[in-house]
Amino acid sequence: MFDRRYFRYFDWISFILTLILMGLGLLFIFSATYKPDQPVSIFFKKQLAGSAVGLCIYFIFCSIDVVKLARWGFLAYFATLAVLIYSMIGGWIAMGAKRWVSLYFFRFQPSELAKLFLPVFVASYFSELEIPKYYVRPPLPFKNFLFPLGVVLFSFLLIRKQPDLGTALLVLFTGLILFWFVGIGTRFFLILGLVGLIAAPILWKCLKPYQQNRILVLFGQGDVQKERYHVEQSKIAIGSGGLTGKGFLQGTQNKLGFLPEDHTDFIFSVICEEFGFLGALFILLLYALLFARLVYIIMHVNNFFEQIVGLGLLIHILLSVCINMGMVTGMLPIVGIPLPILSYGLTNLWITLASLGWLNNISIRRFYY
Repeated sequence: MFDRRYFRYFDWISFILTLILMGLGLLFIFSATYKPDQPVSIFFKKQLAGSAVGLCIYFIFCSIDVVKLARWGFLAYFATLAVLIYSMIGGWIAMGAKRWVSLYFFRFQPSELAKLFLPVFVASYFSELEIPKYYVRPPLPFKNFLFPLGVVLFSFLLIRKQPDLGTALLVLFTGLILFWFVGIGTRFFLILGLVGLIAAPILWKCLKPYQQNRILVLFGQGDVQKERYHVEQSKIAIGSGGLTGKGFLQGTQNKLGFLPEDHTDFIFSVICEEFGFLGALFILLLYALLFARLVYIIMHVNNFFEQIVGLGLLIHILLSVCINMGMVTGMLPIVGIPLPILSYGLTNLWITLASLGWLNNISIRRFYY
C-alpha cells in the first residue's frame, strides 16, 4: 500500500494545516495551565503524549484500505451503540455525567466514536443507490430512510441520556445533513420543523434545569455570578484582548482563575485574550483553509460511498468549530463542545485526527480508480 502513488497523492496541504493547529493547541494548553511553581502541567504532558498517539492514529486511518475501513466501520457503529448502552449502566461518572468508559490506563467517551462511524453507517446503507453528483436529483421515497433515521434517533437518545446534549445534537445534525445530501427531500425538514415548533413546550420540559438555564442565558437572563458566569467571563477575556492581545502567558482572566474550563471548552477565549483579534483571525483562517481543502477533496471524489463518508467526517468537525466559537462568544448556549484539535481532551483529539486521516485516505485513493 505504501507505493510511490501513496506519497505522491498524499494531501500535504491538509496535513500541514492539521500539524499547525496541533502545535497551536499545545501552545495554548501550556499557557492556559501554566503556573509559576509548575510551568509544565499534567494536562500539557497528557496532550503532548496524546498528540503523538493521535498522529499514529492519523496515519493508520490514512493507510488502511478504504474498503476494509468501511466494512469494519459499519460494524463499529453498532458496537459503539452497545458501548453507549453499557456506559449508562457501568460508565465512569465525572462532573455529574456518566459519559466515560474506563479502560484502567485511560478513559474515553464512546459518544465520540459515534461521530467517527456514523458517516460510514449511512454511506453503507445507501451505497447501492450510486446517486450521481452535480445535479438536482428527485427526493428518494421516505421509506428508504426509516431504518437509518431510527438508528440516528436511537443514538441521539442514548447520548442525550448520559447527559451529553451537545454531542447528541452533533450526531443528530450530522445524520440529518447526510440524509439531505442523499436525497430525503425538503418536505421532511419542513414537517420536522413544524413538529418541533408544536412540541417545543414538551421538549423544554424534557431538558434538565441547568440546560434550561443555559438557553435562558442566551436571551439575557440569569445571575452574573451563577448561570451567566461562564459566558460573561469568556466575553471579558475575548474583549480584553483587543487587537493584538495581552501577550503569551499574560492573560489575566485565565491566570487569575476567573475563566472556567480555560484549557478545554474555552480555549478560544484564551487565544483571544493573549493574541487578540488578529490571533483569533489567524485561527479562523487556518480552519477555513483546512475546510476549503477538505471540501475540494470531497467534490473531486467520484465514488458515492466515499463521498458520503468524507462529507460526514467533515461535518462533525465543522459543526464542532462553529458551535464552540458560538458558545464562547455568547451567540449559542454553552453545550460543552470542545474546539477540535486545539482544546484539551484525548478522545476528541484522536477522533478528530482519525477523521482527518480517513479524509486524506479518501484523497489518496481517488487517484487509484
